Amino acid sequence: MFREARTGDFEHIIRLYRQLQPDDPELKDGSDAVVFQRILRSPALRLFVLELDGVVVATSYLNVIPNITRSASPYAVIENVVVEESRRGAGLGKQIMAGTLQAAWDAGCYKAMLMTGSRRAATHAFYRACGFSADAKQAYVARPS
Repeated sequence: MFREARTGDFEHIIRLYRQLQPDDPELKDGSDAVVFQRILRSPALRLFVLELDGVVVATSYLNVIPNITRSASPYAVIENVVVEESRRGAGLGKQIMAGTLQAAWDAGCYKAMLMTGSRRAATHAFYRACGFSADAKQAYVARPS
């Protein structure tokens, strides 16, 4: 079942995020839980999960960004797409991406973008199979020094 995340999903999503970013420090001060609640309350930020037999097996994060161009149509940025390691290759990634993209289109977005740091050909093939094009835009990332 594809659905929006709820308060009780926090630990499940954090478990998936640790698979995505295993080197991230584990936060002990609860600040991640505070941000999680802030995301759940924001109408422009949508955190989704895919649940099978009562277990959260995938997640994605949709940011709907207001825009003045393109007839004042918003655009979407998708982040933190993760499928449970033990369940990869079973089509769950395509399911969560299809639901996430549909939510973007339902919100009136004229485009959806994502970036990946993966160099794996399979990752790029997956995103192309989900409808993304790697040649439409060039992405750049800046980080604080």
